[in-house]
Amino acid sequence: MKRLLLIPALFTALSLPAGAQCVMCYRTAHSQNQARARVLDMGILILGAPPFLILAGFVVFVLKRDQMGREE
Repeated sequence: MKRLLLIPALFTALSLPAGAQCVMCYRTAHSQNQARARVLDMGILILGAPPFLILAGFVVFVLKRDQMGREE
């Protein structure tokens, strides 16, 4: 049942537009040409990946530990 609750959260996180950035980053990207703005967007996404992966690893760890506790 808990896994079913994670599915909508995952789709919500993945469906956010890549342009969702802070105001300062948005204005900086807007003032630059298109190529540099794309590089800035990719940098923001790359910097956001490690916290997301850490959170996903923690969720997997908790779910596996919960399953081990139920089997005993």
